Amino acid sequence: MKKILLSLIWAATLLLGQSAHADEGMWLMQQLGNHYPKMKERGLKLQEYDLYNPNGNSLKDAVVIFDRGCTGEVISSQGLVLTNHHCGYDAIQALSSVEHNYLEDGYWAQSLEQELPAKGVTITFIDKIEDVTDYVKRELKKNKNPNSMDYLSPKYLANLAAKRVRKLPKGVEVEIKQFYNGNRYLMFTKKIYSDVRLVGTPPSSIGKFGADTDNWAYPRHSGDFSIFRIYADTQGNPADYSPSNTPLQAKRWFNISTKGVEQGDFAMIMGFPGRTYRFFLPEEVDEWKRIDNDIRIRMRGIRQEVMLTQMLADPKINIMYAAKYAYSQNGYKRAIGANWGIEVRKLGDAKRKQMDDLLTWANEKGESKYSEAIEQIRRAIKQREELRRRLWYLTEGIVQGIEYSHVPYAKTDEAKADYTELKQGFEKFFTSDYSPEVDAKIAKALLDEYCRQIKPEHQPEAIRLGVAKYGSASAYVDYLFTNSVFASKAKFEQLMKQSNAEIAKTWASDPMSAFASSVRHELNNLHKALAPFDNPINLARRVYVAGLLEQHGDQNLWPDANSTLRFTFGNVKGYSPKDGVFYEHQTWLSGVMQKEDPASWEFAVAPRLKEIYQEKTYGKGNRWAVKQADGSWRMPVNMCATTHTTGGNSGSPVFDGAGNLIGINFDRNWEGVGGDIQYLPDYQRSIICDIRYILMIIEEYGKCHRLLDEMSIVN
Repeated sequence: MKKILLSLIWAATLLLGQSAHADEGMWLMQQLGNHYPKMKERGLKLQEYDLYNPNGNSLKDAVVIFDRGCTGEVISSQGLVLTNHHCGYDAIQALSSVEHNYLEDGYWAQSLEQELPAKGVTITFIDKIEDVTDYVKRELKKNKNPNSMDYLSPKYLANLAAKRVRKLPKGVEVEIKQFYNGNRYLMFTKKIYSDVRLVGTPPSSIGKFGADTDNWAYPRHSGDFSIFRIYADTQGNPADYSPSNTPLQAKRWFNISTKGVEQGDFAMIMGFPGRTYRFFLPEEVDEWKRIDNDIRIRMRGIRQEVMLTQMLADPKINIMYAAKYAYSQNGYKRAIGANWGIEVRKLGDAKRKQMDDLLTWANEKGESKYSEAIEQIRRAIKQREELRRRLWYLTEGIVQGIEYSHVPYAKTDEAKADYTELKQGFEKFFTSDYSPEVDAKIAKALLDEYCRQIKPEHQPEAIRLGVAKYGSASAYVDYLFTNSVFASKAKFEQLMKQSNAEIAKTWASDPMSAFASSVRHELNNLHKALAPFDNPINLARRVYVAGLLEQHGDQNLWPDANSTLRFTFGNVKGYSPKDGVFYEHQTWLSGVMQKEDPASWEFAVAPRLKEIYQEKTYGKGNRWAVKQADGSWRMPVNMCATTHTTGGNSGSPVFDGAGNLIGINFDRNWEGVGGDIQYLPDYQRSIICDIRYILMIIEEYGKCHRLLDEMSIVN
């Protein structure tokens, strides 16, 4: 009897473990068939071809790449696209001014004529996905160099794509992407629309509620959404902006559910996750923590402290640097969460198990190439440590941290100097969201730390000599901003009025140009020095992953994220981050009011939102709210689900078993950031803005009823 009981306990534990891990995976659309039976068991009611149909229309055709780094979804037949507030942040910032501050006040176009052109923003549809593995491998065989990196080269793969399809119409591109570290290849045909217009966005007090404190955290109370529209020519094709363009007649869009969610409900996401590291060795997990993440946390923390001080002191600077700060802070907290997973959840052990399981399997087959590949990776990681440390300090501290490191630097051959290129380079650097005063303050703090961490002999020459000559990093920065023609528009414009000979002479001796040139020289040297270690790692990992593919089968192994279309599925579900604490799957508008702090820029609540809460006006007939047993109404805001997401999934549609939109993904909890290496079933949660909150804000806050009228809203 005791043996039977133990067997039952063991079986139950196994089943629970399998269930917990069932939500892992950022799967390719081609892998849908293998997972479809499991999805049906979990609550999916659609047919497989309703989700992805290579030869016809499907929900996949309503999922788009928003502005190259996020995901969006089409929510009307008139090309209306929903994405995150933080995804549209750059566009909203660019359209804002002190007089018309759409970041602070929000914006709601009450007609098509009021929709604002979002210059530079693109929205991309994936029209076709083809497996071109055989084609690429045939072409690769023509290169007889065994150490060639063509198999990973975006440039090489782009040439193969162009060779395969030849001429394409305007707005259509093809791209070949590698998967499983160059063991598989897919080609994507993309239709890219560049006439995109801002339709509606809540103020940052709603769209960014909680800001830095709540970022990567749950429970969450953010209305992180914005709405854009795609415009096309009269044939529905991509076209440059023109007042004569009309809203795109979409071939597929999401129906929107107002039914709401319960704990355990099926949830599915499609989107374009950016990057994961699931085939790391344990040594790489350690390297990622000690070098990549630790340095990012240190240097971005310094930059953000200076930036935020300046932003809070000046409304103009606040608008100028809002997007830069948000981008930097996002990566900063992500690194903190990843390190927590590595330290507390022992992610290195999970990668060791993955590696050991492969070696055991390979030994049984009498195969040694996988163990050889592993040893090659280990050796290279150890040998490159100091070079990689120097690269990360240079990249985080100087290249990404100090903006004047990107001023155009002088050509070595004066006869070949191109002053058109000089002017364009300056305009690209000295943009409307650049403040020399802020950049100088940031540079002083970052250079001071950089010089503490990196020995003088390993610093760019301009930094080493400049700090030595002027006595400190701060004094050197003062010298640069006092003497460089790139420190102000007035100085540069005065230079460009001079003769070519005078321009060449000044440019060649400019200290800020010398700084940028020296930094770029050191950056290039570090990349060259790392190549003898990085390339063998990539070549060895190709072998390592090939072994995992052979061991598990490509239908059971999802490839690392690389900004291509993926799906993930799971359930709406809360979680316990630590002993004695449990977070429910749903948050409510009452939580916004509980967090309110009028003295804090992060937790200020808009007066109109407080009115809505106090009066309980949650749409006509309270149609977006949940009626309680006592007859009162409760307004949902956010929720969480076990779906497996990462950066790039921001704005992704979250839909129910019937394919109806129930929310949009906008974040992850920091306890689950380690999922970029290893899925954590007890902690991994996607944080989702409930579609009912979005609809309520559109109706009651934005008073933009016309948008609701063009949506397909169902129960």
